[in-house]
Amino acid sequence: MTAEAGVPRARRRARALLAAALVAGTVAAYAPALGAGFVWDDDDYVTENPLLHEPDGLRRIWLSADAPSQYFPLTYTTFRIEYALWELEPLGYHLVNVLLHAANALLLWWVLVRLGLPAAWLAAAIFALHPVQVESVAWITERKNVLSLFLSLGSLLAWLRFTEPGARRPGPAYGTSLALAALALTAKTTACTLPAAQVLVLWARGRAVDARRWLQIAPFLLLGLAMGGVSLLWERTHQGTVGERFALAPLESLLVATRAVWFYLGKLVWPVDLTFSYPKFSVDPSDPLQYGWLVAGAILVLGLWAARGRIGRWPLAAAVFFVATLSPVLGFVPLFTFFYSHVADHYQYVACIGPIALAAGVGATLLERSGRAPWRARYVLAGVLLVALGGLTYQQSRIYESRETLWRDTVAKHPASWMGHTNLGRELMRQRRFEEATASYRAALEVRPDLHGPHRGLALASLRLGRQDDALAHLGRALELKPDFYAAHKDMAHLRARRGELPEAFAHYREMVAIAPNNPEGFFLMGRALEKRSRLQEARNQYRRVLQIDPDHKGARRALTILQAHGD
Repeated sequence: MTAEAGVPRARRRARALLAAALVAGTVAAYAPALGAGFVWDDDDYVTENPLLHEPDGLRRIWLSADAPSQYFPLTYTTFRIEYALWELEPLGYHLVNVLLHAANALLLWWVLVRLGLPAAWLAAAIFALHPVQVESVAWITERKNVLSLFLSLGSLLAWLRFTEPGARRPGPAYGTSLALAALALTAKTTACTLPAAQVLVLWARGRAVDARRWLQIAPFLLLGLAMGGVSLLWERTHQGTVGERFALAPLESLLVATRAVWFYLGKLVWPVDLTFSYPKFSVDPSDPLQYGWLVAGAILVLGLWAARGRIGRWPLAAAVFFVATLSPVLGFVPLFTFFYSHVADHYQYVACIGPIALAAGVGATLLERSGRAPWRARYVLAGVLLVALGGLTYQQSRIYESRETLWRDTVAKHPASWMGHTNLGRELMRQRRFEEATASYRAALEVRPDLHGPHRGLALASLRLGRQDDALAHLGRALELKPDFYAAHKDMAHLRARRGELPEAFAHYREMVAIAPNNPEGFFLMGRALEKRSRLQEARNQYRRVLQIDPDHKGARRALTILQAHGD
């Protein structure tokens, strides 16, 4: 065999080793996540989601509005398949997330090689090992992120094949790209930004973006707009992103967006104090200093545009890709999570590809042109960077071990996180650590005295500690803050009934019925309370009202049967 014939085989072997190193490094960095459990929102998505195991669950995932969060049917379908395989064993769900992330790194490497960009493998390795990615990988709920990017990168690869000059049989490549883009949208709607990548790739490579190309991109745009519309409607009708707490004026949205862009870039450059919930930005359009982020961004973009003749188009393309891919989560579109924070690490899972690829390529090019550092030194430098990033990712993954570790880390890094204190209190209540839960709820109220949830938490903790009067006071305060607080009315009714204060108890049962007239629970509880006090005819009437709402209600039907058997 000649030397020339041996080169391709050696190159394939080298690529296989690099691919194996990429996967092995990713799995090693995320080893703590493989031993983690379920955390926040994982109950809605997995552990308490009936769509994963009910017979008609798959149909409802795709053809109904029963999903507990956004319309992400492909994501829920993967969870349903996994539930059939390992039910509620968290290792399986975490392993799939980690392997999808590793696959994304491989696909990114492939895309960057196809684009002819330098240091493609290094960029893919940085993407895989950077700690800002931990939230998307170690959090089971963010399956939507890793799955959507997997399909989007596959779509982009097919698009590159389709747009190659002189491509043979471009039709199947185009169809594959469009199909994968559609699937990506059903995993997570933020895949609607894929057309921006298509246009930027064409422009940066000097390809014409003429009317013919726009017609080819149009179906991708229409699919994205359609799914975006579904998401906006879902946010308003299912997530409740309406009202003053989500309202931002256009100028306020612009200030939030420009500051968020620099925030994300800063976390890429210096990934310290990463946390599950960051402080909300303080937005004041009357403060001229807050426009500094906008001015700095405009200067950067204009400078890259002016210098494109000397430095090429890729730097500007990377910057525009970063902003365009972040655009759905920058504040122009109201999201429920903005109630807690304007930023989150998982929002830049896709967007960070632009700056990472640019930084890796520029760094490698400068080192090569300098000629001062031998190639071994360059590899050592890259290795040190990757080991450092992998170590940070390993440490960051450990906070997802449990709900308690997640919320303790959150309040340690963000002491003013009322959400963190409240959720830590709930977890401690679940563990029957009532005194510690009380401290967490009080910490939440120190930050936000107007919150009704922690007052109910304090009431429940007080009851477990035998402090009925404190429980009454906290439930009363919770109802002052939120008069239609159904759960607090239910707790108050139970407590009043236990104390023999029937008129007060029934007043809260009636409030439950008024708040949720189609929920039979209030009528049923009233029936139970009446029955215990031998007011049997009144109890019977309440049970019958329950059956009018829910003819299959077993409790009401059983109670009526028992009352009838006793001749009453």
